[in-house]
Amino acid sequence: MATNNEYKITPQIPISSGFDSHTTALEVVKDIDLSGKVVIVTGGHSGIGLEATRALSVAGATVIVGARSVEQAKAATVDIVGVEVETLDLMDPNSIDVFAQKFLDTGRALNILIANAGIMAPPLVRDSRGYESQFATNHLGHFQLTLRLWSALKKAENARVVSLSSTGVRFGGVDFDDPNFDKREYDKWRAYGQAKSANALFAVELDKRGYADGIRAFSVHPGRIDSELARFLSSQERAIGGEYKTTEQGAATSVWCATSPLLGDKGGVYCLDCDIAEAISDFALQGMGQQLTGVLPWAADREMAKRLWLMSEEMTGVKLED
Repeated sequence: MATNNEYKITPQIPISSGFDSHTTALEVVKDIDLSGKVVIVTGGHSGIGLEATRALSVAGATVIVGARSVEQAKAATVDIVGVEVETLDLMDPNSIDVFAQKFLDTGRALNILIANAGIMAPPLVRDSRGYESQFATNHLGHFQLTLRLWSALKKAENARVVSLSSTGVRFGGVDFDDPNFDKREYDKWRAYGQAKSANALFAVELDKRGYADGIRAFSVHPGRIDSELARFLSSQERAIGGEYKTTEQGAATSVWCATSPLLGDKGGVYCLDCDIAEAISDFALQGMGQQLTGVLPWAADREMAKRLWLMSEEMTGVKLED
């Protein structure tokens, strides 16, 4: 717990972790013991989520996978020890509440929450509230889930929340005046950039608000992965250049943020390649193949993070005191 200490901002500066872009999730947990720890991984049954589930299980954790299809998730994780699967649809507020309450009813502390599930660049779809699907799924769903699970995270006394962002932040930040594309024409990449920027900003404000309860937060750019996340992309979009990571490498930074002792007194930072990323001040939007070497201002701005939190409370109707 950190109740007696003043919150200090963690510098957005690399700390020389000893790992790099080629490190795998299993290499990250080689000397980590998570016996007795409980982890939730949303979308932990496919792509980098599955590899995170596998690595955390190997380290001894009980991993709860939240998935829209329980059958598919059980089939994908059948060979992994200590996995529980529960229904979770991040576009459905009721599904989120049911999932969270079912966990709270077990009385267990939640040591790690990895907000991994997401969608990328689909055609315009709105949820039952009229919210654009990428913002609703990638950000608002995880915002609601985290707040609903707050008491379990607090109970752990040293919990971590990992929010999956992306190099997609380069497509732009959060449009606070029109987050759901009600006034402007829908652009799937700007919507993706907005959602991924929100994922990064969420970790900034969450770390500040959770500090006193022993909850630290991190955002992650996992690297470019050829996975089911790209299911809405054309063959031409998939063929755009850029170095790809394996899924094992793509899961490494999430697992590092969730478990590394080097981050014990840190939080609220954007990470990539198993290290804290550098802050970069400018970036030319030159297309999908371009890779970011750090975090852009609109994905790390503390005032924007606070504004996003307040807007998310209003949009979801969920607050910490609820």
